[in-house]
Amino acid sequence: MASPRAGTPAQPEDLIDVDAVVGAYYDRVPDPDDPGQRVVFGTSGHRGSSLDSAFNEAHILAITQAIVEYRTGAGITGPLFIGFDTHALSIPAWKSALEVLVANGVTVYTAEDDTYTPTPAVSRAILTFNAANPGVESDGIVVTPSHNPPRDGGFKYDPPTGGPADTTITSWVANRANELLTAKLDGVKRISFEKARRDDLVHDYSFVMNYTDGLGSVVDLEAIRNAGVHIGADPLGGASVGYWAAIGFRYNLDKLTVVNPTVDPTFSFMTLDTDGQIRMDCSSPDAMASLIDSRDSYDIATGNDTDADRHGIVTPDGGLMNPNHYLAVAIDYLYTHRSNWSPDAAVGKTLVSSSLIDRVVAGIGRKLIEVPVGFKWFVDGLLDGSIAFGGEESAGASFLMFDGSPWSTDKDGIIMALLASEILAVTGKTPSERYRELAAEYGESAYARTDAPATREQKAVLANLSADQITATDLAGDPITAVMTKAPGNDAPIGGVKVTTADAWFAARPSGTEDKYKIYAESFKGVDHLAKVQEQAQEVVDAALS
Repeated sequence: MASPRAGTPAQPEDLIDVDAVVGAYYDRVPDPDDPGQRVVFGTSGHRGSSLDSAFNEAHILAITQAIVEYRTGAGITGPLFIGFDTHALSIPAWKSALEVLVANGVTVYTAEDDTYTPTPAVSRAILTFNAANPGVESDGIVVTPSHNPPRDGGFKYDPPTGGPADTTITSWVANRANELLTAKLDGVKRISFEKARRDDLVHDYSFVMNYTDGLGSVVDLEAIRNAGVHIGADPLGGASVGYWAAIGFRYNLDKLTVVNPTVDPTFSFMTLDTDGQIRMDCSSPDAMASLIDSRDSYDIATGNDTDADRHGIVTPDGGLMNPNHYLAVAIDYLYTHRSNWSPDAAVGKTLVSSSLIDRVVAGIGRKLIEVPVGFKWFVDGLLDGSIAFGGEESAGASFLMFDGSPWSTDKDGIIMALLASEILAVTGKTPSERYRELAAEYGESAYARTDAPATREQKAVLANLSADQITATDLAGDPITAVMTKAPGNDAPIGGVKVTTADAWFAARPSGTEDKYKIYAESFKGVDHLAKVQEQAQEVVDAALS
């Protein structure tokens, strides 16, 4: 249920005590016998709060040592690129990681002047280095909990592919880290941060220059400049804050305005998200309320989450676009305006993204690859060019450069934000205008995500369901056409179930951190039909779990 304060400015009582959060990082020792205090890698790394003994110094020391051991075993001998965002726990965790990396003899590239670094800038640095140094692989770490509340911390590993590590890697790292926690960190090598930061193994690296200098190879910034598109870019207090100013300067985008350059680990300038929490979710109308209110001041306004791997697009005529709607527009535009992309390059989408994308992809004559939730499934395709665009329902996507080579193999909210201005500059239409045209051609859908309660045991059952456990034959009055527990694009387990009809579908997946499961649903028959789909979806899943 939405909070009555959703979309209103944060008040002093909503803010974290930064000293308490940072103090708990150092003072609290996790209990490895408590499942809530162990290292667990979800779709985007290990996340948690120091206040819950779920993201503390011991976790980061153990995870970093495990990463060192993994890269040694994998023969990764190049430098490790590390970046961090603006959450209160990110700098402490970056310091802890540096202590372990240097003690283990790892060459580290970190941002000059110890500045904040977005996720896509780390991915771009890895790919740039590896392309220039064949035979010597680099990898990376990004210290970020993405759009999570200010009390949280996050830590994720990027192998030499430059994108999120797959489950084979993260499972090994998590298991080894938990062994080290159980051994009370026996086996972790470490020196002081002061000594590590001065060590010759640590190199200052201009992530900003490496990233911004290449942007013209992936987005038509000349068209944006010539059209005089007035851009309002809101970093939401995140790591892209210095990047947007650099982009404007580098490409003479005189009408690019950084809406709010403030960095504050309490994120006191935010409006509250739907549940009343501070959350830097650029796809949420409540978290983006301030930018939406100022939409008439810009031709295109954009938001990024804290590590800039997600995007939010605001137009004067449409407000904040639904992420699925913008993905469909971006796909339609890119595949008809990138003449050097391979005609065989497919479109990648997660199976909980809108079926409007399926219809758009069919309309432009491209192949669709539908995969489980998680951007890691697009990494190899973006690397070899077999996928030119990969996107997921949570406002994350990346795409190839003009020449068909990879730009970033992780989500890149900055290029997706800039693409909205390119679309306006080249077509004369805002992305929301183009969406309305696509909806008129392919159908208007109603899409929503809801949650339902589930015990840990029920979540385990849901994650391992087989199709024959779903006994229903119809959904909201229509015959069921498919029941999937594996993704059609790569036959990988989806960790749940997806049920489809000709004009609707739902998917259910267990939450990785809470006692609930997520229901994604869509209908091309309107909001009333969507409500019926959602209602029956919970009945179908609960019956399978009972």
